[in-house]
Amino acid sequence: MSDPYYITTAISYPNGPPHIGHAYEAIAADVIARFQRLRGREVRFQTGTDEHGLKMARKAQEQGRTARELADEMASYFQDMCTALNVSHDRFIRTVEDDHHRASQAIWQAMKAKGDLYLDRYEGWYSVRDEAYYDESELSQTEAGEKLSPQGTPVEWTVEESWFFRLSKYQEPLLELLNTPGFLRPESRRNEMIAFVEQGLRDLSVSRTSFDWGVKVPGSDDHVMYVWVDALTNYLTGLGYPDETEDMAKFWPANLHLIGKDIVRFHTIYWPAFLMSADLPVPQQVFGHGFLLNRGQKESKSLGNVTDPLELAEKFEVDPLRYFLMREVAFGQDGSYSPEAIVTRANAELANSFGNLAQRTLSMIAKNLDGQLEPVTLAEVDNALLAQVRSACAVELPQKFDELAFSNGIEAWIKAVYACNQYVDEQAPWTLKKTDPERMKIVLLTLFMTLRDLAIAIQPVVPERAASLLDQLGIPDDERSYASLDDPEWYQRLADSDYAVAKPTPVFPRLETPEADEAA
Repeated sequence: MSDPYYITTAISYPNGPPHIGHAYEAIAADVIARFQRLRGREVRFQTGTDEHGLKMARKAQEQGRTARELADEMASYFQDMCTALNVSHDRFIRTVEDDHHRASQAIWQAMKAKGDLYLDRYEGWYSVRDEAYYDESELSQTEAGEKLSPQGTPVEWTVEESWFFRLSKYQEPLLELLNTPGFLRPESRRNEMIAFVEQGLRDLSVSRTSFDWGVKVPGSDDHVMYVWVDALTNYLTGLGYPDETEDMAKFWPANLHLIGKDIVRFHTIYWPAFLMSADLPVPQQVFGHGFLLNRGQKESKSLGNVTDPLELAEKFEVDPLRYFLMREVAFGQDGSYSPEAIVTRANAELANSFGNLAQRTLSMIAKNLDGQLEPVTLAEVDNALLAQVRSACAVELPQKFDELAFSNGIEAWIKAVYACNQYVDEQAPWTLKKTDPERMKIVLLTLFMTLRDLAIAIQPVVPERAASLLDQLGIPDDERSYASLDDPEWYQRLADSDYAVAKPTPVFPRLETPEADEAA
């Protein structure tokens, strides 16, 4: 597969440091990007920060500095998170960058040329925290009389001159889009958005005059763009829009916008309408994943349970953390995590099962076969194991990852690992060493072959540790793609080379259970 693949995350609002939810989305997107690269596709992977808006302006004012100073500092934390978590993005975009201002003004002018923008007066409820407008019918009220958005954030009554976008004009095209199979997943999100549109769409206020931290509206310098016009356009900015670049021709429309479920409306109603207005293709798919809960609770500063993902990565190491997040939670649903759960899952499946399989197999080959690989004649039980592992690695895991069902794909993979360990126990090569050395050799080299397939398949999830194991197996860099799983000659080439298996280095050491006070 050589066709291009463009994946984006939502760009993070950096009014605070990154939390585990930001890490979850970035890691999931990275798994998808690495998976598609291993399938032979040319991947463009973009993430970044959304740095304009009233929240940032107010926070900077509170701290006695400029919004740009605040944005520069906070964006660096998100860049550091991506580096620490081994997120292989092609561009980290910041909405303060000049090319983004140019792209945002270009799509604005395209929408205006279409007759879809007009100047009027806005009166209504606005959530600064969500950077979103809400109808009265969407609000709830506390016992103290405070009005709250559907996300539970405070809203304030806003009155100002505003440019409006003719969102109502696109009601029928949006319904048709939402009813297109595969455009919005999971299904529950699609049903919510269809119901929202069917209630009737009102025109959308798309500029503000009460602050000036944002992209200037062309021809109306006292207006800045509503943050979602600005923010959503980042997906085009990264490809060179409005210029007719090679990247625009190759990668747009995006294959996948990966976002949190709380911003599905912006990505599946507002964004497609803006694109339709600007005569641009809409993205192929939007996926709204669930929230990651801390011991079953949504993280918040008031509860004091906000987790720094860099601390988790330092405590449990990056690949075990990545594995846990992709394995534990059914992608699309809300999930929960705790330090104990991370340790339990990583130790049971990575250290005790996969890591131990690799360690004892390579140790026995190095010790009992002098590390030498050679062609062997396999028995029926050996071929059955190889077939099971090949099916899990080349068919089941890729199929599930294609569906973004990561936990199911990893489930198929770990079952293959368990089958290998059962094979070891049943064949007992340590006993065969005394009773049938030739059979011992066949068993160990069969396991060597399975390790190669298992390591290739799990690369998107645990890239550093999988690479370490493939290095120890002597697998060349250009033979680590998913296509290599169907190469029948790989083992013969390796056996014919001068490669010898050395005493192995543990790939997945056991993690320590956190102390009680740390876990609390």
